[in-house]
Amino acid sequence: MKGLRIASVAPGSIAEEMELTTGDQVIAVDGQAIRDVLDLQYYTAEDQFSCIVRKADGEIWKLKIEREQNEALGWAFDQISADGLKTCVNQCIFCFVAQMPAGMRRSLYDKDDDYRLSLTQGSFITLSNLNEADVQRIIDLRLSPLYISVHAWNPDIRVWMMRSPKAANLPDQMKRLAQAGLTMHAQIVVLPGVNDGECLWESVRQLRILYPAVQSIGVVPVGLTKYRQGLTSLRTFTADEAKEILVAGQNMQRTWRVETGRSIVYFADEWYALAGLAFPALEMYDDLSQLENGIGMASKFNAEIAEIWDDLPQRIRAKRVHLITGSSAAGYFTEWAQRLRRRVAGLELIVHKITNEFFGETITVAGLLTAQDIARQVPDLQGEDVLIPRVMLNADAEVFLDDYDVSWLAERMNGRVIVAENHGRSFLQGILKKGMGE
Repeated sequence: MKGLRIASVAPGSIAEEMELTTGDQVIAVDGQAIRDVLDLQYYTAEDQFSCIVRKADGEIWKLKIEREQNEALGWAFDQISADGLKTCVNQCIFCFVAQMPAGMRRSLYDKDDDYRLSLTQGSFITLSNLNEADVQRIIDLRLSPLYISVHAWNPDIRVWMMRSPKAANLPDQMKRLAQAGLTMHAQIVVLPGVNDGECLWESVRQLRILYPAVQSIGVVPVGLTKYRQGLTSLRTFTADEAKEILVAGQNMQRTWRVETGRSIVYFADEWYALAGLAFPALEMYDDLSQLENGIGMASKFNAEIAEIWDDLPQRIRAKRVHLITGSSAAGYFTEWAQRLRRRVAGLELIVHKITNEFFGETITVAGLLTAQDIARQVPDLQGEDVLIPRVMLNADAEVFLDDYDVSWLAERMNGRVIVAENHGRSFLQGILKKGMGE
């Protein structure tokens, strides 16, 4: 019988008191086999339970665990399932993994499509690899919110886009989950001439019908790298096309805010940058449920800076700070640099717009920049400060997509790297930290 392997044990915790250590496997709780972290969370929810553990040396222990209400057990796991992740069965014509070069971190090539990651990490899933037992388990355990990649409500178009006959089942699957009372967030990656136009708006309207089960609909433009040899011919959107989508989408938002108090459909920041339109007020994004999808980040950033704008110093000791960003946000940050220079005497903020040579110039977002491109395009900084937004780095370490870390980049640029969290206050503190209070 397989089990979940313990990755770490917190000092002074119940797990340590039970003499559990890294490498031990939890294989059953109260007689129920542990297949994944969902089983573990469900069966250990009570304050008393029995637990069968296979020690690292193969010995089997049966433990009786008692704890105070809501007391943490103190164990952590580095796997979501004893059987590994559920992987993607689709061959999407716009799959980003299929258009990545060799030589990157191995984990970036994993095509996971696991409903458990959707629940625990907010990963988007297609539902096309679920069997009846999976769907029933989701319903029985009331696993929500789920994040679902829709792309097209029309079954024929969705099947063609995803190259999988099972993709046609999405409307029935989402209706069933909605009837079961589960909450969902939907994503539509839009391709010019494929699922835009009436296909896009029909998808949005059908998802709107499922509100409040479908709480949000994120609309994102397709990302295409230069590594598409042998793949379906696709293109990116023009500025005029982006503007047309936003105008139609904003009309829907206004109507639905009157009807429900929420916008329901939300558009990635890239659309506004491409169209040359101002970002909406923060309230238009409601609870920012698709922030990790690049939706509402600029408006959130604006609001966070506005909160502390009046607290900024009027003058600091002369200093120059460099900011690294992608081409889509360069205009936005250049405007902020000008405003800060007018607001804070002594500050010079230089924005470096980095062209994505690694993936191709059509990839414009900061989160997909590599250390190599930054190092090639930024001159010797002569020891000056340079801000790198956290979004460029791996969530678990200060490593870029090309597997080079922050220290490597700092040495190549001859600068002092400051990693700014994805928050307006962190951005300003990174810039002004030596000038605050002076």
